[in-house]
Formats: sequence, C-alpha cells, structure tokens
Amino acid sequence: MDAIETRFLGATNTRSSRIKASTLGNYGASITLSYDHALNSWDNHRAAAEALIAKLGWTDTSFYGGETAHGTVWVADIGSRRFIRVIDLREVRA
Repeated sequence: MDAIETRFLGATNTRSSRIKASTLGNYGASITLSYDHALNSWDNHRAAAEALIAKLGWTDTSFYGGETAHGTVWVADIGSRRFIRVIDLREVRA
C-alpha cells in the first residue's frame, strides 16, 4: 500500500511558509509547495499530495486523507480513480 505524508513548514528569514509532501516507505520522493493563502489548510495539504501523486505517476489510485499530530497522511485505495477526502479528524474531536 502506498502512503504520503504532508506537513507544514513555517516561514523562515529567507522562505515563505510551505507544505512538504513525502512518500512513506521505500520511494523516498518528496515535493515542496509554497503555502497558498487563498486555500485553507486542508486544501494546501491536499494540493501538495496531489502534486506528488502527479510527479510519481500514481494517476490510477485514489488517496484517503486524515490528520495526525504532525500533518496529514494520505493512504492509497488501489484501483479507483478519484482523490477523495474521507475524514478530517478535527471534525471528530468534539
């Protein structure tokens, strides 16, 4: 099963805020996008994951996302063709 982790990288003296998407496991691939302030946090993480998915050519797979203490994890559902948000753990914490 394939998985991607996204995490927020805060601004520094030389760079603006960014979102980094990395594969988990043996792939070792990553991509970093500038934080788009026109989007909310979830959509920024999703955009980074989608960019890495496109870079890796995983176009025949949908990914289900959920938040962790360190960012967001996207897990592959082999065989489908849509990118779907399944659960946002912030909505569960009541």
